[in-house]
Amino acid sequence: MDSEAYFQNELEDHATVLAETRNRLLKPFQDMLDAWEACIKDGGKILFFGNGGSAADAQHLSAELVIRFISDRAPIAALALNTDTSALTAGSNDLGYDQVFARQIEALGKPGDIAVGISTSGTSPNVVEALKMARKMGLVATAFTGRDGGVMPDYADQVLIVPAKSTRRIQEMHITLGHMLCGALEQRLKLI
Repeated sequence: MDSEAYFQNELEDHATVLAETRNRLLKPFQDMLDAWEACIKDGGKILFFGNGGSAADAQHLSAELVIRFISDRAPIAALALNTDTSALTAGSNDLGYDQVFARQIEALGKPGDIAVGISTSGTSPNVVEALKMARKMGLVATAFTGRDGGVMPDYADQVLIVPAKSTRRIQEMHITLGHMLCGALEQRLKLI
């Protein structure tokens, strides 16, 4: 293996996805930021969820909002639904894994809250079911996905579809866009 070529190729691929993201996602980004801001100003909360690396992103972004992102400030109400192992295992056992996030949305969500489903493929059944439940209950359903968006655009009010096919590139842009939303939200709320 030529490690130098691999290094250069990976960064070039990342730069290409970054450029396409910059060209395509400004308006969807602004729409999602507007929804997040309205939710928090109205006393709502942001509920993140995903599987695998997307679960890690959900937990990461929730912590950025609850604790701090750029500077010390008042907390922003957020929760990662994939962190409660008792709810995940009980839900999987009793209801089926496709219902673990939907059930938590049903229990914890209220109209005006934001549901943020994260799936690189846009087809994760448990993420899709949670978005459906969010809409049914009057939450604002939002999504981070990639490739062609999968089915998630059918069930989300705002969608950030990273223009890439590779899971790693999509995940890189998800955390970048998530960080940008956290920082912009702090600024909009004048918490910096």
